[in-house]
Amino acid sequence: MPRILFIKTSSLGDVVHNCPAVSDVARCVPGAVVDWIVEDAFAEIAALHPSVRRVIPIGVRRWRSDLLSPATWSEFAAFRKALRAERYDAVIDSQGLVKSALVAAMALGSRHGFDRASAREPFAAHFYDNVHAVAPGLHAVERNRRLAAAALGYAVPEGCDYGLRADGEPPIRTRTSYALLLTMTSRDDKLWPEEHWRSLGGWLEARGVHCLLPWGTEEERRRCGRIAKAIPGAVVPQHLSLAGLARLARSAHCVVGVDTGLAHLAAALNVPVVGLYSGSDPALTGLYGNGRVLNLGGVGKPPAVAQVQAALEAMQ
Repeated sequence: MPRILFIKTSSLGDVVHNCPAVSDVARCVPGAVVDWIVEDAFAEIAALHPSVRRVIPIGVRRWRSDLLSPATWSEFAAFRKALRAERYDAVIDSQGLVKSALVAAMALGSRHGFDRASAREPFAAHFYDNVHAVAPGLHAVERNRRLAAAALGYAVPEGCDYGLRADGEPPIRTRTSYALLLTMTSRDDKLWPEEHWRSLGGWLEARGVHCLLPWGTEEERRRCGRIAKAIPGAVVPQHLSLAGLARLARSAHCVVGVDTGLAHLAAALNVPVVGLYSGSDPALTGLYGNGRVLNLGGVGKPPAVAQVQAALEAMQ
């Protein structure tokens, strides 16, 4: 049984974008056993893929903020022990950063990664046993798939299967038809105006589609609360885990989201998703799937409410 280790630690969207590569390995490498190193905050997502045998959590983001703590070094020692408990036939770093390459260097097995011209941080290529050229202009999903294919010697199969399974009931009671409005993102320039969300939410409610506005931080909860007040029947739920959000998204009538990892998660679950872009270019890291996704806008060009309404109507 070929043993494969993926290193794709963060962020949420990047982790979701690595899932089709895992599906490809399961499909193209008979008997493959797949493990995955991922930031502990996103471990739930890797665990949703049925072809992942073992998720190995890492806490680099937390460790960096408390390097002198004995607890940090104890966690690191436990991680290193778990990592080196097994030898792999291939260790594939699809992150392409120096920090992920250093993690790959600790693993037992032949290390694969992007070459200097392909990696996000060229110096990372020094830590691999085998480097592979992958066009930087491809979408992140396809870059991950091509790296895995080059490392393991198969042709990238047709189609894009994220492979995620979000089984079980949604974590909260909902109406029969509901939309998730993902209003939060990591940068202010990626936000969509609150008045646009209110207009869109009112339009959805008038069509019998209930609006749910999930959140992650207290600031995001307050923003969702302001928006929800102007949308009849809209609900800001309690804080939900990523696995809970996946189950909620899976049953949604539709999802509308700014440039956030949760929108990518919804797209991976084959839900109709409209992505709203205003501070980033969707060409390289926009929503990507099998026809039920649409990216609107671009850098400095947030989409109008009417565009989003038209896109949602076209998807139904």
